[in-house]
Amino acid sequence: MSGKALRDLNLLPGAETRIDSCSKGSITKSITENNCENLDKRQMKVPVSLSSTPSNEVDSGNAGVEIGTSEVEYIESENLDDLADADASLSTILANLDSKNWVLLCEALNNVRRLSIFHKEMLLEFLGNVIPLIVKSLKNPRSAVCKTAIMTSADIFKVYSDHIVDSIEPLLVQLLLKSSQDKRFVCEAAERALIAMTTWVSPTLLLPKLIPHLKHKNPRIRAKASMCVSRSVPQLGVEGIKAYGIDKLIQIAASQLSDQLPESREAARSLTLELQSVYEKVKPTPTEDLEQTETGSWEGFCQEKLSPLNAQAVLRVTSIAKEGVVLSC
Repeated sequence: MSGKALRDLNLLPGAETRIDSCSKGSITKSITENNCENLDKRQMKVPVSLSSTPSNEVDSGNAGVEIGTSEVEYIESENLDDLADADASLSTILANLDSKNWVLLCEALNNVRRLSIFHKEMLLEFLGNVIPLIVKSLKNPRSAVCKTAIMTSADIFKVYSDHIVDSIEPLLVQLLLKSSQDKRFVCEAAERALIAMTTWVSPTLLLPKLIPHLKHKNPRIRAKASMCVSRSVPQLGVEGIKAYGIDKLIQIAASQLSDQLPESREAARSLTLELQSVYEKVKPTPTEDLEQTETGSWEGFCQEKLSPLNAQAVLRVTSIAKEGVVLSC
């Protein structure tokens, strides 16, 4: 073999190694750059496709993924504008609320909100027909429809307050259910609607609707109902609570102190402390008679109106609170 051939053979392994290493490095770098570039492109394209793709279309790279939810805008009440033609909107509102087109349905729900805020009297006579359709939307499996219906319910409570008491039960049931589910943004919207309900609807009319749900078999619904009762009772004021019956209300609070979920128990504790505060303001004036004095005390009242176990639970709550006040002082 010639010297030139031997030199060529000696050079081949090193050259081959260098070529391989360079090629692998180039390929790796190229793949990495391409992947990053493609990822960036996909990330940039997603919002565009969500906002522009119709609801019945599906992206070829994401088969089975629902597109179009972002077409619905959740507008806060203070940001709603008045309707250009309220009469025209009112004439089609019932048909649109019963539409199977979910985008049209959401727009109809927002128009109900606009009518209630800017044209309260016009919508009032239609409420009997509108509320069942809102309830139907609350049951809709599409989250966008459901949340818009929840926001509509909150506005209805705020605007019409006691005018809808006779129709409030189906709304209340659905809002308690929605506030108890796992889908967070729906749950939070339902809780805000329940707060609006307890804020704007008279407690004397609302409490009889709420109290039966404290015995619901679903512990989450019991907890949400307990929270509503706890918010609603203080709306009565001192004289209202006295007229409603502190004895009735303390029995309700005591029954929830041992409930399954902590939210229910915390609401019951809050209600118990509220009732004790009111009782101390309206309790009978002590006399020289020791027996009457003991009966007029909070402890005596609880022992008289509650079972021994419930009285013990209530007094434990109020005594702990009292000890906390003393320690803070």
